[in-house]
Amino acid sequence: MAAALDEVDEFRSAQELHDMLKHRGDSVGLTTVYRTLQSLADAGDVDVLRTNDGESVYRRCSTGDHHHHLVCRVCGKAVEVEGPAVEQWAETIAAEHGFVAVAHTVEVFGTCAECASGNGPGAAASSGQDMSGR
Repeated sequence: MAAALDEVDEFRSAQELHDMLKHRGDSVGLTTVYRTLQSLADAGDVDVLRTNDGESVYRRCSTGDHHHHLVCRVCGKAVEVEGPAVEQWAETIAAEHGFVAVAHTVEVFGTCAECASGNGPGAAASSGQDMSGR
């Protein structure tokens, strides 16, 4: 499973990862893939996003530090970014309302430069998987 996640830069569904493993000749059940992904997510080893249709998609974290994502709606490319202003805002708004032990996620969706220019992997034929929730 870890090797399959290391091979891709974009977010992938459990079904897509299962298909990758099957095509490689690995004998693993879809339930095992889901359980492994959940364990990796709980450990902070993979990032998880929800697609427009509510499906979870996964990607190997390149850093163990807290981060956010810029995600291309067309090709699914994701870039990990820091957001100090977001961190400060979350702490301030939580404190104003008496919340402690606060966690948050921020994902910013748009179109990457390659897809916007018509040269990206998803520019010719969009996958139809809009991960923006729109």
